[in-house]
Amino acid sequence: MSDQPRPRASLRTAVVWEVLKEALDRQVKATGRDALDVLDTGGGTGNFAVPAAKLGHRVTVVDPSPNALFALERRAAEAGVADRVRGVQGDILGLFDVVERDGFDAVLCHGVLEYVDEPAAGVRNAVEALRPSGALSLLAAGLGGAVLARALAGHFTEARQALTDPAGRWGEGDPVPRRFTAEQLSDLVSDAGMEIAAVHGVRVFADLVPGVLVDTEPGAVEALLKLEAAAAEQPAFHSVATQLHVLGEKRH
Repeated sequence: MSDQPRPRASLRTAVVWEVLKEALDRQVKATGRDALDVLDTGGGTGNFAVPAAKLGHRVTVVDPSPNALFALERRAAEAGVADRVRGVQGDILGLFDVVERDGFDAVLCHGVLEYVDEPAAGVRNAVEALRPSGALSLLAAGLGGAVLARALAGHFTEARQALTDPAGRWGEGDPVPRRFTAEQLSDLVSDAGMEIAAVHGVRVFADLVPGVLVDTEPGAVEALLKLEAAAAEQPAFHSVATQLHVLGEKRH
């Protein structure tokens, strides 16, 4: 997990990064090229783009926020990978206004589908940006995690609302427009013509454990990271994860 900026911060990204890094390594072996072309849609300030560039890959980040892209540029420069990271203003529904089809070995779509009007169209665009045998990394908000979090906070009516709402929202004040089950995300990937390579639950425990416990107990962060990694692949925990990660591989 050496590419992660801080142990505490890595609780949010460690599982996804490990899966993604392994997928990129497989792509390197499959293509015979050390440097891959990676597209990060909604990649913001470069949480995944910069570590991917540090592995030697060329990364294009498409994001609607000029401020995020400015921060990405600065972050890439500080990491010494400015020559391998390119930021472009745009969004996934208008993806081919700013990037080419069939131009990438891997596409990241993290924290995007919750906010777009047409998630299925977004996934189709991500897949169409891939070269043959490309890989898709999809990360989105999980329904069950939100229900559990509201219930544990004592907001039982809101928990029930999220459970029954078609979009998985707990009320008008919910900042997340849409949440998904593992099955819904997997169906979106399959319907776009990809094979499901893996499904992981992300932040199964990290958002439920009191921060003070993690920050003050010696070895707690490392132990929690190991627990998250062990639970991530267990289907039983997918239904209570804060986020869900689906890795898809393009069919030949």
